Amino acid sequence: MSIPITMQSTPGLRRRELCRLCDSSRLELAVPMRPSAIADHYVPEDRLAQTQPEYPLDLYLCLDCGHVQNIDVVDPSLLFRDYHYKTSSSLGLVEHYRRYATEVTAEAGAKPGALVVEIGSNDGSLLGFFKQQGLRVLGVDPAVQIAASATQSGVPTIPEFFTEALARRIVDEHGPAEIVAANNVFAHADDLGDITRGIATCLSKSGMFVFEVSYLTDIVDRFLFDTVYHEHVSYHSIRPLAAFFERNGLMLIDVRRNQSKGGSIRGYAQRLDGTREPAPVVQSLIDDEHHRGLDSIDLFRRYAEEIARRKLEVVSFIDAERAAGRVVAGYGASTTVTTLLAQFDLASRIDFLADDNPQKAGLFSPGAHLPVVPSEALYERRPDVVVILAWNYATLIIRKHERFLREGRRFLIPLPQMRVIGAAEYAEFAAG
Repeated sequence: MSIPITMQSTPGLRRRELCRLCDSSRLELAVPMRPSAIADHYVPEDRLAQTQPEYPLDLYLCLDCGHVQNIDVVDPSLLFRDYHYKTSSSLGLVEHYRRYATEVTAEAGAKPGALVVEIGSNDGSLLGFFKQQGLRVLGVDPAVQIAASATQSGVPTIPEFFTEALARRIVDEHGPAEIVAANNVFAHADDLGDITRGIATCLSKSGMFVFEVSYLTDIVDRFLFDTVYHEHVSYHSIRPLAAFFERNGLMLIDVRRNQSKGGSIRGYAQRLDGTREPAPVVQSLIDDEHHRGLDSIDLFRRYAEEIARRKLEVVSFIDAERAAGRVVAGYGASTTVTTLLAQFDLASRIDFLADDNPQKAGLFSPGAHLPVVPSEALYERRPDVVVILAWNYATLIIRKHERFLREGRRFLIPLPQMRVIGAAEYAEFAAG
């Protein structure tokens, strides 16, 4: 079924009229967000003259099924065809996937030689671990260069977007899959119906679909609103997702929470004719979400008010520092940093960004064009305050840069509650 979408005046932008999961037209603005440039489009100096359009980020709540989503959709080709991020650049994620492959192989009961298909397989890091378990692997990823590199490294990867039609082709050429995996794909994809029907087509009767996405409960509780950026169009909770699966040929049978990306869920599903019984935790989480009001517009309006309050606190501190003649820098050059800079209106208040990723050094931030320097440059440029925009990693960052504190300078952690850490506060901070 085609999804009605109206064209916006901004090139490469479409607006949905119906809920991404249930096709309801009862969509209400839940969390207003400032628009931003595409979050990971850091640019070299020779492209600074090129305009980077800003796209809306507002979050909408479906009043019928409770799904939270962006309805302003950036053309996926702009986001993913020239994608540069590689899973292997994150040591923590690689180790996470090592455990993931071992656990899922056992839970699915997959025998050597069984097929694993991963949607959004990136550089093949996860599939490589499945391959070590003796399984056949096949990746699907639209990032052409990354897909080609994965294939060359021994993980065959189809450089396309996953669809129901592609799923039929995979079954014809490779047979049905015992495991289909998709990590963060269900946050990224606009036409989830086509993808989900494709997964049901691709799976064997005994097969298992495994996916990981950020969990809406954690996004609210931990103030992870900086995970709202254009690659992410859905912010999932269990009730709307379980109902959506059943309408598209799958049954949600288990959910497990984990700390990946600040708070995520790993979900397990099977074909509707599968034999596994749903775990009690599925209904338990649905009941908890309803009790908390996670399907209520009032909850998200309070959430937006709390974001505004935290913004005012951070901005007031930085403005006072700058008024006193002090230099303020930022730490982090990721997708979430782009969102936080926009939502807290920090781009004009920060002189530069420091980051540990050597691939980001020498680039300029999306839209705002703040220069990115290696983190070691903090000791050359000597800012008075560094705002840790990558605030989920604040403990690691501050421990790495104790010298910065010893030199009489300070870190500001903006979320979930603002904290200013200088030499005097460091001992207490490090202890707990």
